[in-house]
Amino acid sequence: MPSLLSVNNLKVQFTTRNTFATAVDDFSLEIGQGECVGLVGESGCGKTTTGLAIMRLLPGNGRIAAGSVVLDGVDLASLTEKQMQGMRGDAVALIPQDPMSSLNPTTKIGRQIGEGLRIHRGASDEEARKRALEVLEMVDMPRPSERLDQYPFELSGGLRQRVIIAMGLVCSPKLLIADEPTTALDVTIQAQILDILDNLRKDLGMSVLLITHDMGVIAGRTDRVVVMYGGKKAEESPTDELFRSMRHPYTQALLASMPSLETASKQKLTSIAGMPPDLSKVIVACRFAPRCRYATDQCRLEDPPLTGTPTHRFACFHPVDGALDTIVTTPASAASLAASDHVELARVEHLVKEFPIKAGLIRHKVGAVHAVSDVSFTVNAGETFGLVGESGCGKTTIGRMLVGLEPVTSGAIYFDDKIVSAKGYRPTKADRRNRQMMFQDPYSSLNPRMKVGQILGEPLMVQHEGNKAQQSARVKELLAAVGLDPLSADRYPHEFSGGQRQRIGFARALALNPRLIVADEPVSALDVSVQAQILNLMKDLQREHNLAYVMVSHDLAVVYYMADTIGVMYLGKIVEIGDAESVFRSPAHPYTQGLLDVVPVPDPVEARRRRGLQVTGELPSPVNPPSGCRFRTRCPKVQEICAVEEPPLQDFSATQRAACHFPMKTPVSIGAAASSSSQ
Repeated sequence: MPSLLSVNNLKVQFTTRNTFATAVDDFSLEIGQGECVGLVGESGCGKTTTGLAIMRLLPGNGRIAAGSVVLDGVDLASLTEKQMQGMRGDAVALIPQDPMSSLNPTTKIGRQIGEGLRIHRGASDEEARKRALEVLEMVDMPRPSERLDQYPFELSGGLRQRVIIAMGLVCSPKLLIADEPTTALDVTIQAQILDILDNLRKDLGMSVLLITHDMGVIAGRTDRVVVMYGGKKAEESPTDELFRSMRHPYTQALLASMPSLETASKQKLTSIAGMPPDLSKVIVACRFAPRCRYATDQCRLEDPPLTGTPTHRFACFHPVDGALDTIVTTPASAASLAASDHVELARVEHLVKEFPIKAGLIRHKVGAVHAVSDVSFTVNAGETFGLVGESGCGKTTIGRMLVGLEPVTSGAIYFDDKIVSAKGYRPTKADRRNRQMMFQDPYSSLNPRMKVGQILGEPLMVQHEGNKAQQSARVKELLAAVGLDPLSADRYPHEFSGGQRQRIGFARALALNPRLIVADEPVSALDVSVQAQILNLMKDLQREHNLAYVMVSHDLAVVYYMADTIGVMYLGKIVEIGDAESVFRSPAHPYTQGLLDVVPVPDPVEARRRRGLQVTGELPSPVNPPSGCRFRTRCPKVQEICAVEEPPLQDFSATQRAACHFPMKTPVSIGAAASSSSQ
């Protein structure tokens, strides 16, 4: 395969006030014509910096200190900025991680997409608009002609990502760099975006550099994989060979950190201890040695060279041979779950939440967003209830109502057998302290002007918990509980990594010894290694303090690892509910099966088998949901009755219920279910 991109001995440095950091050090990479190469590693390993260096989009304090970046015979590193402007967006294009911050909020979609064609090809407005429509059709944009005159805020996250891909394709580039293109997207949208990229690459003969921290994303999608650590190449191999016989301990640890539907839910996740190296310091030894279980004195004194075969190279003195063995324990059966002694802590009955839509000068109500529609479930003390579904299904709204951050429209929320949702109800201090929230974005939920000690001490002060000395001691205790140094109390939120900030958010939720914590997408944007640390920590503290969690997530593997009971939501309704094993091993609702089919699996063979199995189409508007079954517009089993009658929840065992006219398995009477579970 002829080479399109050749990165040779690249070194990228960032200047700071007192020194400089070498973010990419002596890094080389080849990408062939029409090839897709995955670039994998934790945050801070140099992945994104490598992509930005290829595009010559490094920030002002960054520079290419050495090496070459040759694209189709042209050394991009040696071009002037004026010359590079002619290449950027034309020969090489970038799909950034956050589409919303990359789109102009004041410019219509059609004009933004056509801008590249007008700049590089001198196209007229009419020609640019016609091409914009073509590329929107190429990326499977629903109703593409309507989107041309819409603004970015009018689109969902998945549709905005399609717009960004369309912008990259408008000039038919030879190389497309996709930087974490699916990190915060639902699993269904993620699968659609990855399929679009894969199909476009094959149809257009385009090369793709796919940057990600998720080993499941690259399996079955890439031809080769390059693993980065500490700014250097740790391992490189064809994708199938890497997953079959990985050689670097870091690659092995990345894979083992991923929660999987194939392992038992009670198994502790493997996490990578410690932190990535400080790249502002000179490192002469193996960069992974401080975190490696196999490290010896040689590793701490020498930098291992790349070795191995011409197609499979790795930098390690003590290579491993394949993935870690998975210890699979026998999960609790539905019968044992049904027979165990549960103590109810919280109960939701026929919960409804509608947000009014107002218009006109007098702001009269013209409609409503039906966010939550007749939802009921129970949360037991010391257990985890998982809420799963796509963005916009009502998961977060339920979580906010559970902790009292959002009033209910109708229905009831009970906590300790006391209604806490009634109009006029005034919660006591004890009520407020017993229900806490762990937010999705820890940075935006922490006051940037307060030190961590003040943030953790604030709820103690509000609740008049102890004197100053006792509060200070409690802050140190909380930091220790979540694995942070007591000295962290004197630092500000911006001085911490994403995983550390999530620990701080968890510590704040724990400050008043709550009995229920609603965790809203607590690990959705974290590296898999940091994600494993947070999930293990949550389980450990749950056992120690008999905590109950409501886990809100679109990541089914994460929910499966954490939850005892699962509720699958679709467009404001629970379509399936039951114990974790039954819901994930033997789903009854087609939507649950569709979500399971698109979970990224770190197995190239299985990933390829699942191609094309995803739930298609868009989530309907909650303003005007479909009649009958709300899932019918996307369901592969839809029939006439689905548009007329709303399916009731039916029993499929003593611990599993689902609402579907044509379920994946046969329902049973509750008497039969109870009888079979007792045998």
